[in-house]
Amino acid sequence: MTKHSDESVAKKNFDIVIVGGGLAGATMALALAPLKLSIAVIEAHPYQQEQTQPSFDDRCLALAWSSRQIYQSMGIWKQLAQRDGDGFEAIKQIHISDRGHMGVTRLDHQKEGVPALGYVVESRVLGKILIEQMQHKENIHLFCPALIEQIQSTSDEVKISLKLESLPKKNNYTVKNLSARLLIVADGVNSKTRESLGIQINQRSYAQTAIIANIETEIPHQNVAYERFTDSGPLAVLPLTRHRCSLVWTVRDEQLKEIMALNDADFTQALQQRFGYRLGQINKVGKRASYPLVLMTIDNNTLAHQNRVALIGNAAHGVHPVAGQGFNLGLRDISALAELIVNEMQTYKSGDPGNKALLDAYWQWRQADIRQVTSITNSLIKLFSNQSTALAMLRNSGLFMTDIISPLKHAIAHEAMGSGMLQGKMSKMAVGQSLF
Repeated sequence: MTKHSDESVAKKNFDIVIVGGGLAGATMALALAPLKLSIAVIEAHPYQQEQTQPSFDDRCLALAWSSRQIYQSMGIWKQLAQRDGDGFEAIKQIHISDRGHMGVTRLDHQKEGVPALGYVVESRVLGKILIEQMQHKENIHLFCPALIEQIQSTSDEVKISLKLESLPKKNNYTVKNLSARLLIVADGVNSKTRESLGIQINQRSYAQTAIIANIETEIPHQNVAYERFTDSGPLAVLPLTRHRCSLVWTVRDEQLKEIMALNDADFTQALQQRFGYRLGQINKVGKRASYPLVLMTIDNNTLAHQNRVALIGNAAHGVHPVAGQGFNLGLRDISALAELIVNEMQTYKSGDPGNKALLDAYWQWRQADIRQVTSITNSLIKLFSNQSTALAMLRNSGLFMTDIISPLKHAIAHEAMGSGMLQGKMSKMAVGQSLF
């Protein structure tokens, strides 16, 4: 049963309040739960009370190897791995190609000495595990569904006014006032909390849109993930359970309306032309969804004036999905912030999880990783979107040389695994060490 903090819950003053109870916010709460600090999680959308049969159209996440390490250090990975065959599939090889050219790079888990380069997990599977774990933690209080009416941060605390939906009357609302020593913003790329705090962002459109769907193919994927670059943008086909794959097809904005209007047969034919026949015929396409692709970075000047506020996940950055690093980047935020808070609370008897020195150290730590992922994804888009003959020959040669030069291939594999040199300082959790 969800611990809905309505009038029956007297707790008002918390050590940490997390705004956003999605995958990032829930993971953050669980990473900190062993400290026994009082934690509130505020989520606008009600959690599903009933779990339905897995559907063909479930959304998916690509988890890098370092993300597995983070969840393993939290004690959550074992539960995910038990779902093998149901919403959980390993990526053992990555096949990278450029449409219309011969160059190919192949990355293999055996060459890197790991059981998998990464994993594809259905959001519903991970979400169910995280919600169940939160509900079993006595020091995590869920305010769900709840909307924030006002936030005020000072040097001593953060004050939050909530509009709670009373139970069982669906249209009757009450207002509850909370306080916290630390506010963690995790409510997504279009964060209303970030906006209400006056934290400004820099945003630029890629003029591309990602089309998402699950597909069934004639030939089993055999745990191979495909990243294929085309003139309209990258096309990723990731392994899923039950003879399915997760599709992320990037198209130019001006192409979107026409492609989304196609019936399933015509859409499948267009996709087949783009992807080819490495998996034989595409037999089935699930429900399609689309979302525009934008680059989003935080204006550090406006963030610097905040008291007791930390940003994680998509509320802290928005990157192109070309390398599948979005959620993984957020998990590395979480592991870094958790490590600093744990160190603070274990080192000092009267430790303060929201002190300025800690939060400055967190943001400084994360800058190298965020900048590198942003730079790499931007460079890939520019390189593979340009259709000049000279650049096409350079790309083709680059893919071919990468495939035969082992040190270069290892370096690229480790970047894909989220454990490369470009990530900068790695957290303890990202290398599989427990914080407790």
